[in-house]
Amino acid sequence: MFDTKIAIILREDLAGWQKLNVTAFLTSGIIAGAPEIIGEAYRDRAGNVYNPLSVQPIVVLAADSETMAKIHRRALERGAPASLYIEEMFSTGHDAANRAVFAEYAPEDAKVVGIGLRAEKKIVDKITKGAAMHP
Repeated sequence: MFDTKIAIILREDLAGWQKLNVTAFLTSGIIAGAPEIIGEAYRDRAGNVYNPLSVQPIVVLAADSETMAKIHRRALERGAPASLYIEEMFSTGHDAANRAVFAEYAPEDAKVVGIGLRAEKKIVDKITKGAAMHP
């Protein structure tokens, strides 16, 4: 049905609130990079209007820190558009601070806690090898 696949990969040792927070941020990044995946507004029988949602399913996966680093490297090697969240961003309180702390790290020393991807299905499957469906 879709030529592309959307995957959110979370480091498995995150607290519940962190998983939800990172998933929300990464999803917003994917949508910002591909606004065409947003459908029409939802309307209920009473005529209330709700925000549109993604037309495409989103798979949520989990991986340990070593696998997260491999997934990050593979995404970069394949040039796949990605959203990235690093551990240090939990200690900031706004976008400018997030970008500032993010800029202090390179791929080899980033403590990646979440990656969001949208690319061709086969590419996403190759990049996310080693990750499992989130429990």
